[in-house]
Amino acid sequence: MRDALTAWRTDVDQEIAQLLPRSITNETLADLFGPPRFEYDTEAIEEALFEPVWDLLDRGGKRWRPVLFLELVDALGEDPERYLPYATIPEILHTGTIIVDDVEDDATLRRGEEAIHLRYGTDIALNAGNALYFVPLKIISQNPANLGPDQQLAIYEMLTFELNRTHLGQGTDIVWHNTPNIEITEDQYLEMSACKTGCLGRIAGRLAALVTDSPESVEEAFAAYAESLSIAFQIGDDILDVKHSLDEAGDFGKAFGNDIREGKRTLLVIHALREAEQADRDRLESILTAETVTDQEILDVLSLLQETGSIDHAWETAERLAADARSHLEGLGLDPEVLESLNEFTHYVIEREQ
Repeated sequence: MRDALTAWRTDVDQEIAQLLPRSITNETLADLFGPPRFEYDTEAIEEALFEPVWDLLDRGGKRWRPVLFLELVDALGEDPERYLPYATIPEILHTGTIIVDDVEDDATLRRGEEAIHLRYGTDIALNAGNALYFVPLKIISQNPANLGPDQQLAIYEMLTFELNRTHLGQGTDIVWHNTPNIEITEDQYLEMSACKTGCLGRIAGRLAALVTDSPESVEEAFAAYAESLSIAFQIGDDILDVKHSLDEAGDFGKAFGNDIREGKRTLLVIHALREAEQADRDRLESILTAETVTDQEILDVLSLLQETGSIDHAWETAERLAADARSHLEGLGLDPEVLESLNEFTHYVIEREQ
């Protein structure tokens, strides 16, 4: 899968550029949004939408969701090249969600650089992020793979369902990191992740089944695989934030102790709050809900996560979810070589270094 991530990245970005060009004209806007009744201000639209979006896309990102889509299509014995435009759908949606997420979390960095709302303004960031929820629908109406009407409708309905659920997850997360002394169970955390992060993975999985007109059982299996994979990825991300914070952020591209500063209730924090002594729990809650957090306070939290075994617990949970993801691909008759790559990816998401 590491090879696939490298091999497909350029193709995916080229497809995104076909839909969202770096430089726009009146013709570009007419094709994407329809002709103006009077006159578009192309410079304003480029500044408000296209420039910030490409700023973020050019910073990197693994593109693992579109690559997962393509690998799943390949596993079914179909030609991924035929469906390449559809691979941009989960990546464009993901880009929109992280722009809005950074506003809501008051994040300072994204992919090693200034967050989009800090560089361009909150108003532009929110508008651009929200626009990206709708832009991918153009691919369905353009219908580059000549899908049947029933398939197109099924994709519209799938996207509506999954995108609604992402907002359940994000809303839950917002309340958690703004509420002091809140009781959160591990199952509630996993459900939040299944909605917030898992739904974007599920979109990639379900989309692969829908564009290839596969049976409902395949769609359900791909959705379950991608959901467990996504939650494991999120837990791996939280572990990396702690790991690199212990090394003063390293090359991870996040601020030192970013999740702690934002007061995020990660699986590690939830476990620590359950296992720590009352005085340590009170101290942890006070740091997570503080307006400003010092580096020493972050170090105190990191020490507590180590002392309570919360890092190891998170690793074990991620590994269990990765194994669950692999189980959903069994018995589907997938191409053995691609199946091996998909199984390897479940290890990569929790063993990666960045």
